[in-house]
Amino acid sequence: MYETELISQTVIDGDAERVIQLTEKALEKGFLAEDILENALMIGMNAVADKFKHRKVMIPEVLMSTRAMHAGMITLTPHLQKTRKLKKTKVLIGTVAGDLHDIGKNLLKMILESIGVEVIDLGIDVSLKEFIQSVRKEKPQYLMMSSLLTTTMPVMLEVIEELIKCDMKRGLKVVVGGGPVSEVFANEIGADLYFNDPFEVRKYFIEKYCTG
Repeated sequence: MYETELISQTVIDGDAERVIQLTEKALEKGFLAEDILENALMIGMNAVADKFKHRKVMIPEVLMSTRAMHAGMITLTPHLQKTRKLKKTKVLIGTVAGDLHDIGKNLLKMILESIGVEVIDLGIDVSLKEFIQSVRKEKPQYLMMSSLLTTTMPVMLEVIEELIKCDMKRGLKVVVGGGPVSEVFANEIGADLYFNDPFEVRKYFIEKYCTG
């Protein structure tokens, strides 16, 4: 258990090089990649997210921890993909117009890519028009929208309404998430799915699309 706790703390400290070293060492010792991801990297990142929520850390510190988490993810990815094989699945993801936050979105993108999901990242401040055009062009199975500001949450409803109006909703599951987003809100706007954290998303995709 000590190795995972050490990795978690190193993510919190934002030391990317040390995270890589400790992750490689844990793999050599026989730790499963999924255990390192769930019980070390994610726990560390969740602790940082909680501190940020309560204003105990600043954005630069969060970014350092995100880079450290990303470094660990890159180290683990080849090992995760060896244990999971998913049916071809495409996800379109973006932070809604008026919102420039992307830490949660980027973390989810990394986790999905680590299990073999094709992720098309539209970035931040994505307009209604950009979402609709991208869905039409890419034809994904999932559209994931993120918002960290309550003032931008209504954009999610606008996108869903436009998808229905353009007859583009059939065969497409809309997923919403972000700090102020709740399951109640997701249901109110007609979203198909809502997850509390990235690991729920990961579990969903593995259970639904894993072929081996």
